[in-house]
Amino acid sequence: MSMSMTKEPVAEPKTVPVQPVSWRKRIGTVRLYLGVAIVLVWGLGPFYWMAVVAFRDPAHTFDSTPWPTHVTLENFRNAFDTSRGNNFGRALLNSVIIGSATTAVALILGVLAAYALARMAFAGKYLISGLILSASMFPAVVLVTPLFQLFTDIGWIGQYQAMIIPNISFVLPMTVYILASFFAELPWELEEAARIDGASKFQAFRLIMLPLAAPAVFTTAILAFIASINEYLLARLLSGDDTKPVTVAIASFSGNDPLVQPYAAIMAAGVIVTVPLVIMVLIFQRRIISGLTAGGVKS
Repeated sequence: MSMSMTKEPVAEPKTVPVQPVSWRKRIGTVRLYLGVAIVLVWGLGPFYWMAVVAFRDPAHTFDSTPWPTHVTLENFRNAFDTSRGNNFGRALLNSVIIGSATTAVALILGVLAAYALARMAFAGKYLISGLILSASMFPAVVLVTPLFQLFTDIGWIGQYQAMIIPNISFVLPMTVYILASFFAELPWELEEAARIDGASKFQAFRLIMLPLAAPAVFTTAILAFIASINEYLLARLLSGDDTKPVTVAIASFSGNDPLVQPYAAIMAAGVIVTVPLVIMVLIFQRRIISGLTAGGVKS
């Protein structure tokens, strides 16, 4: 007796219909890429043109060709040429000294102040926070005359501290503002657990909370350093021949002809100053972004 085998029909796979992209979404995508392109051109356009002129022969400085022509390294040699009275190498060292000292002091004071404002309760806490924030909005031009008079009386004109101390007052509010927002979002349980284990409040801060705040501290350090070396107004009046930073040195560049501004050498000096900062930001961009966005969302 034979048994007949019947095959069950195999179900065909269902095909999901592809929804056509709506014209609104296409327009939105075009607007997004167009906006990104505009921002890139707006932000990188001046730097690109600075690089083009920096590598161009000084005789063709005003050539409007949008790509490098008559390429030469003469402008970079002229930027470091001290025979024309331009001490650009010394100015670079001065900017590093001023920026590093400003960043170090601002971080030490800013970390302690931000932690106190974020984690401690005391009278006048919100008033102090408001005063720190308002200090960042104070125009620097108002301080020129009193600072010049004060530093002249105490003999600080032409000294490093005449530029470091005002720079600290400028970057310290930003430091406190960024770090206080981050410290406020750190979980209290970690600090309480350290206190239960016998750590003092300062030990809990130094061993537990400060390492957790490393991304924000790193971000603040970079922003403070860039802000301090970009300061020009006070440095122009308070620096001397041996302490002038790059912003003042580039503005006072002189060439072979005293009546002609050495634009090509100025552009070369600008490239030398800008490229290391751009490379540093590109290398540490993830830390910078994480530090800026840290504390922005409550968990």
